[in-house]
Amino acid sequence: MASVITPSFHASDNSEKASIQLLIKALELEPHIEGGFFKETDRAPDTVPSPWESSTSSTSELAPQRPGFAPGLRNSSTTIYYLLTENGPQGGFHRNKGRTVHTLHRGRGRYVIIHADDDGPEKRIETFVVGQNVEKGEKLQWIVDGGKYKASYLLPDQENGTESQGLLISEVVVPGFEYCDHDFLAAEKLTELVGSKKAEELSWLSSPLAKGN
Repeated sequence: MASVITPSFHASDNSEKASIQLLIKALELEPHIEGGFFKETDRAPDTVPSPWESSTSSTSELAPQRPGFAPGLRNSSTTIYYLLTENGPQGGFHRNKGRTVHTLHRGRGRYVIIHADDDGPEKRIETFVVGQNVEKGEKLQWIVDGGKYKASYLLPDQENGTESQGLLISEVVVPGFEYCDHDFLAAEKLTELVGSKKAEELSWLSSPLAKGN
């Protein structure tokens, strides 16, 4: 595990390269509290009863609910763009209650999934590369069910390369995303899920916004 779950790019004080700045402007992206940039591009107008009891998480404190939010309802789906860059190269461990369908637009990255909803005391860790080289097993589309923690980080555009033009994906959440259905993975919980040795190896993927949830 340690041989592949290691940082590839590190944030710096330098401004984003011109091509990334143009992309951020063209797609009207904004910084995301998980890391990287995002824009909500669709919120389905139809609603469904919320399948979950109302809850409050550390995330909802950081990002208050949107105007018009009704605790007992969810939009049937929401869609966003999500972008990782060399100056924002990773998204820390977090989970949604809803199912998330991811589609790659450009770039390469690695995802790390902790199956927190599995049986057993030590939870399974899954990791895979998303990219265009499907012949080598890279994924163009992947699904993360609700209740699982995920983290992602940027890889070079080419295997053994050093440059990246960013990892741009779409995410569709079903039922639609609300911040009260989202939480970050605190260090204590990470250790509880995967054990102290694996938790130490994965600790750099923890979000600094995580609390003791």
